[in-house]
Amino acid sequence: MTTTVQDFPEVGEIVIATVTRIVDQGAYVSLDEFNNIQGFLHVSEIATGWIRNVAKFLKIGEKKVLLVKRVDPRRSEIDLSLKQVSSDQKKKKLLEIKRGEKEEALIENLKSKVSLSASEMTKLENVLVDKVGSVYDAFSEVSAKGISVLDNLSIPSKALGVIAELGSKIQVPHVEIRGIFELTCTKSNGIEIIKQALIDATANKKEISVTYIGAPKYRITLTAPVVNKSSRVAFLVSGADKAASISNVIFGQHDPDLYPAQAIQPFNDGLYWFTDEAAAADVKK
Repeated sequence: MTTTVQDFPEVGEIVIATVTRIVDQGAYVSLDEFNNIQGFLHVSEIATGWIRNVAKFLKIGEKKVLLVKRVDPRRSEIDLSLKQVSSDQKKKKLLEIKRGEKEEALIENLKSKVSLSASEMTKLENVLVDKVGSVYDAFSEVSAKGISVLDNLSIPSKALGVIAELGSKIQVPHVEIRGIFELTCTKSNGIEIIKQALIDATANKKEISVTYIGAPKYRITLTAPVVNKSSRVAFLVSGADKAASISNVIFGQHDPDLYPAQAIQPFNDGLYWFTDEAAAADVKK
């Protein structure tokens, strides 16, 4: 896969950096994704409050997720911030790096198992990216739905078998959906009837579990594969604090590790969203 190496990051970008030197005024770091060019993390941007000893917050060789505050290419200066990185930004960046490493490993495995020329390999990667968005996502789709998701694509037959093999080894994000329901029976042995009905319904089904809360309420737990067998699934969401998440789930990069709701994909695309105005504020038309 061909990667374009940028000379400098953009202001506002989230980056991974390695601490290389600690001084009284802060720390110098090397930016892992930008040929290890140097950046500076000022003491005032490490944490809130007064910091007397930078070494108590940072260690040489430690990797940090940082926000790019200022870039001056002429002077090769990059100012960074640690305290302005939110927990969500940190999580997303670390998952992005992890996914990138997994993708490279998949590509190397594919190369070692299939004798394709460099041009054929590049073409294959481009086909997968065009179809799903990334090579890793393509393998994830194969893992979740089978090799048929790549039907009608220009992929050599000798590569399809290997993609299916490698895709089967990818662990699909574990997503659970829980709900409360009520069951009643007016017969004298109603409790036993309900108990036996639930046992029969969930026997030998690891994807479904039912827990007794207190008559007449029970909690049911379903995993994503079971939910995806439904003809229709609806999400009910409310509140302004959910607006960004809804937008990312619907329009963002496919990343079930970060957005588990993306793992819910009913077999006939019968997925519906019902939100209030506040929750839908960031949804693009």
